[in-house]
Amino acid sequence: MITRSHRFHGHGSLRYLYTRGKTIRANQLTVRYIINTRRDTYRLAVVVSKKVHKSAIVRNRIRRRLYEIVRNNQDRITEPYDIALIIFSPIIAEMEQPKLETLIIDLFSRSEIFDKLTDKNTATHDKIDKKEV
Repeated sequence: MITRSHRFHGHGSLRYLYTRGKTIRANQLTVRYIINTRRDTYRLAVVVSKKVHKSAIVRNRIRRRLYEIVRNNQDRITEPYDIALIIFSPIIAEMEQPKLETLIIDLFSRSEIFDKLTDKNTATHDKIDKKEV
């Protein structure tokens, strides 16, 4: 679970994100995001409607899995983004964790939420390490 400072509080800020945010879509989910200059860190909301699954237990499990993926990769988020992950497919509930993580990382990279320099720096370090060996 992500810390309290990285979560949304109230509907007003989500409303702003829905009206003015940019959107990146995949088959199972959507990422809406906007830079928030009033904050120092990112905020994240995961929206899973009852249409995805009737059971609150399954919806909460989806939410927790997505929060954990973002928490494990939060060092790659360099700007104070407001981010909403909107789930609209029940396939996410049965998707394997590595596949789900790849999907989220791909969407965040396409939306430029993740810093592009991080990927290039790690690739450069890998090449240097292979040459030394």
